[in-house]
Amino acid sequence: MGRLVPAVTRALDIMELFLEGDGTLSAPDIVRKLGLPRTTVHELVTTLAARSYLVPVPEQPGRYRLGVRNHQLGSRYAEKLDLAAEGRRVAREVAETCDETVHIAILEDVDVIYIAKVDSTHAVRMVSANGRRLPAHCTSVGKMLLASLPEEELEARLEECEELVALTPNSITGFAALREELATARSLGIAVEHREANPDVSCVAAPVRDSTGAVVAALSISVPMVRWSEDRERELTELAAKGAGDLSVSLGHRGAW
Repeated sequence: MGRLVPAVTRALDIMELFLEGDGTLSAPDIVRKLGLPRTTVHELVTTLAARSYLVPVPEQPGRYRLGVRNHQLGSRYAEKLDLAAEGRRVAREVAETCDETVHIAILEDVDVIYIAKVDSTHAVRMVSANGRRLPAHCTSVGKMLLASLPEEELEARLEECEELVALTPNSITGFAALREELATARSLGIAVEHREANPDVSCVAAPVRDSTGAVVAALSISVPMVRWSEDRERELTELAAKGAGDLSVSLGHRGAW
């Protein structure tokens, strides 16, 4: 790995300061926050402003905000962003940590569709496939995605369901029970299902957000019951939340997961 360039590091440190507060800063603010020499800050701010990465704030002499060049770069990044590809990358990292099957899924109507998957290396593991569609209420990813919908949209989708199909004896089949389960998932930011889609598997899932903060997918970890326990559930809950958070960051999300 090559050596970090101090001037570039300092310039990036300055840029990242503008992500905080009201998004405007003066040179003295930057000096105070970063502890850099005034001359250094002045030269870096002047350079960034000359390249349109920073622009003066109208009617606030000496203060700057992010310039249009940042938007151009961000837009270009977003154009090339692929949820499935990013999902596979993060799912692979999560699977390497826990050696269990990891899925990324999206919501369509009241079903989930798996768009990325990385298998466990264990002989006993969940069998699934990309593109597979399942009733959302039977899966942890589906519960998380349903729980993330605005209330009116959730009710509209549920009203279109004549019944909640059972995939196993443990599947939720009552609308009242489902709403209670979704309220819990919404409160915790984590959804769990125990043998509701597969009689031999339990799963935990966490929401994935895009740059606007909207939930666009969910990440789940699926574990055969032979390896499931309360301690394992707690461990995987934290890992699923971290993985979903990492994927959210790669999609441009900032803030609470």
